[in-house]
Amino acid sequence: MRRDVDLIDGCYYHIFNKSIEGFKIFLGQNEYLRMFNTFRYYQMEDTPMPLSQFLALKEVHGQGFDELLLARNTAKDLVHIVAYCIMPTHIHFILKQLRKNGVSEFMRLVLNSYARYFNVKHKRKGPLWQNRFKNVLVGSDEQLYHFTRYVHLNPVTANLVSKPEQWMFSSYLEYMNRGSKNQKVCYFEDILDIRPSEYKRFVEDQVNYQKELALIKHLMLE
Repeated sequence: MRRDVDLIDGCYYHIFNKSIEGFKIFLGQNEYLRMFNTFRYYQMEDTPMPLSQFLALKEVHGQGFDELLLARNTAKDLVHIVAYCIMPTHIHFILKQLRKNGVSEFMRLVLNSYARYFNVKHKRKGPLWQNRFKNVLVGSDEQLYHFTRYVHLNPVTANLVSKPEQWMFSSYLEYMNRGSKNQKVCYFEDILDIRPSEYKRFVEDQVNYQKELALIKHLMLE
């Protein structure tokens, strides 16, 4: 497991963090959507204001994420999101670090922002996440394929759904070209040269195997 100080610009990492004691921190669609909007927003290096203020302005002026993201200078993003999955108790990302400490800053902003939102909403105090996030360097293009598959199969492995496309809170539908174009998040076309039908077979071929691996906890990132 690599430490934050070792994260290298231009490299890809599997990033994982979990709630304290497996506490459910995504209790409904609104909370999944809040996390989705949180990491869309904080991938930018220079956000104009905290997310909560931006959402308040959005309600007043009718401006949304799509306009902001289209207008931003992507050359100044902290990270590129290659894949993601939001689970009831934890989150997964595949991230490319674009600038020094980009992954660490992105994760700090995302985790702190969601913790504040959740604590206010549920009238609780204290930390929400387990320590610092964990990270694993993705060492090759082949590993990148396998890591994205692992991330997208998480809901199936956890028996939340029977097929990855049934889980609405991951990037799998974006990989299948079935997500909203206005809500495109991930950068994968230039690094994962595979058609949606081929990727679907690649993912589904390993469903049973990944479920077996999930029983051997010391082999998994969690």
